[in-house]
Amino acid sequence: MFLLQYVRSLFFIALMYLSLVSFALVFTPWAAFDRRGAFVGINAWCNFIRWLARVVAGLHSEVRGRVPQGEVLIAAKHQSFFDIIILLSVLPRARFVMKKELERAPIIGWYAKRIGCISVDRGKKGRAIRAMLEGAAGGQHMASQLVIYPQGTRVAPGAFLPYKIGSGALYETLGLPCVPVACNVGVFWARHSLWRQPGTAVVEFLPEIPPGLPLRDFMSRVEAQVEGASNRLMGEAGFTAPLPRGG
Repeated sequence: MFLLQYVRSLFFIALMYLSLVSFALVFTPWAAFDRRGAFVGINAWCNFIRWLARVVAGLHSEVRGRVPQGEVLIAAKHQSFFDIIILLSVLPRARFVMKKELERAPIIGWYAKRIGCISVDRGKKGRAIRAMLEGAAGGQHMASQLVIYPQGTRVAPGAFLPYKIGSGALYETLGLPCVPVACNVGVFWARHSLWRQPGTAVVEFLPEIPPGLPLRDFMSRVEAQVEGASNRLMGEAGFTAPLPRGG
């Protein structure tokens, strides 16, 4: 049974990257001339990958809560590439704060630029925050959902990393409502593994935080909501290792 699931996982991964090339060939001409083509292509590929994961690897995915349609800041839990795929499959105009290295990734880097993602050099903290704020302000002509990972990177289930000030800086600067997002996807799709665990990965949009809160209150509220809900979702998925604080 283990061997069969491992083979299914490898087959899924191979098809995922082959389909990335195929979708890029179809949508890149449109995306090159019209940004809408990039959004449509990304959304189509991500929905295909969710279907592929279910059919090939037995990995279902579910979205809970109200999906934002207008201009908002999204502070999301990040556990693996799959939570990015799920977000991009349902958000109409998502763009991300991402690490600068992804600009050089084939296909993904080009599409990230086309949809207005903001790249930051995580090794240069003060400069990275300034660049992030400038990039966010420069993209305010786009009615989009700007996604930031408050912990700054993928965090495995059961681990904890402190919440960084970047999400708070964006919240203050943009003056937008913030939608926290929780997930349990790391239980099924680990950061550095080829194994895909059958089950149901969940991404949950939580109640909106209105603009204008003091920075300290905002940061406390985001952390409590995202960590608490993520711990609940991981518990539902059968994760039994000690949960990080917040649950």
